[in-house]
Amino acid sequence: QVQLVESGGGLVQAGGSLRLSCAASGRTFGSYRMGWFRQAPGKEREFVASIVWNGGFTNYADSVKGRFTISRDTSKNTVYLQMSSLKPEDTAVYYCAAGLYEYDAWGQGTQVTVSS
Repeated sequence: QVQLVESGGGLVQAGGSLRLSCAASGRTFGSYRMGWFRQAPGKEREFVASIVWNGGFTNYADSVKGRFTISRDTSKNTVYLQMSSLKPEDTAVYYCAAGLYEYDAWGQGTQVTVSS
């Protein structure tokens, strides 16, 4: 069974940076897509970024393009989300997800708070 554990969240000032990590275990990920999603208070969960485990093809939400970078280290079975130029509207719980055709494994989430 796939297990995903996020870390790296915290409080940061607007304009600052944070790097989130997602430690993945439970299987060989092969062609899996690994994604980051976020959910702000009172809002629905939204897609942030994704990466294909093999090959590294990436995709980003328009709201984070040019500011966030998703990457993976296959030797550590870890996916990262480097977040720069953070804005107060990036405040949310960030979730790591994994799946082959749809996202069917989720982490517990890590809080990111950006102060103005």
